[in-house]
Amino acid sequence: MALTREDLENDALRKQYEGLRDHVPLVPEEQFNASLESTLAGWNPAEDLWVFAYGSLIWNPLIHFVEQRRALLHGFHRRFCLRSRGARGTLDKPGLVLGLDFGGCCNGVAFRIAAAKARHELKMIWRREMVLGSYAPRWVHLACDGERVRALAFVVNHAHPHYAGKLPADELTRILATAGGSLGSCAEYLRETVECLTASGIHDPHLLRLRAAVERHCAGA
Repeated sequence: MALTREDLENDALRKQYEGLRDHVPLVPEEQFNASLESTLAGWNPAEDLWVFAYGSLIWNPLIHFVEQRRALLHGFHRRFCLRSRGARGTLDKPGLVLGLDFGGCCNGVAFRIAAAKARHELKMIWRREMVLGSYAPRWVHLACDGERVRALAFVVNHAHPHYAGKLPADELTRILATAGGSLGSCAEYLRETVECLTASGIHDPHLLRLRAAVERHCAGA
């Protein structure tokens, strides 16, 4: 089942994780709201707001934006390094989702949100990405068609218990090929990301190799 805009408006992910709060670290409402306000303090409300997408936000953004561009971020790379015990996995069999980790560079997509809608749209993103505290929002600079753009990116929180770091290739392949949760399988998540990146003209050799390995595993090869 895909995440929808209505889910975000209804704060469905928080409600889902409420039932798992003894096993997953749910961020209290007060801390959640304070994090949003602290990040918004770094934005000029007279200007449109850019958000950097590198995973599922590319192929299922669920936000209202006025423009999207290919973007390059230096100093970070895309990696399957966050455990998922609900959306793409279970308590007994955690899956993995992408995070933005330190080092290297990352090609992705930048979404421009109109200034008048930025606060509400960012709250929708917060309800999607920040309920468990797995990410640390950070203002970064992107290269977009030769232009330098200041944007918000969601970097992994190394102190979070869901942070898995760099896993061995065989373990990573096995998890992505076998785990799934309320929003679908990890294999589907990987496939959608690769296909959307490719459609956007972005070639990610690591994810392409990983998709091939997962497909071989699923085929029993």
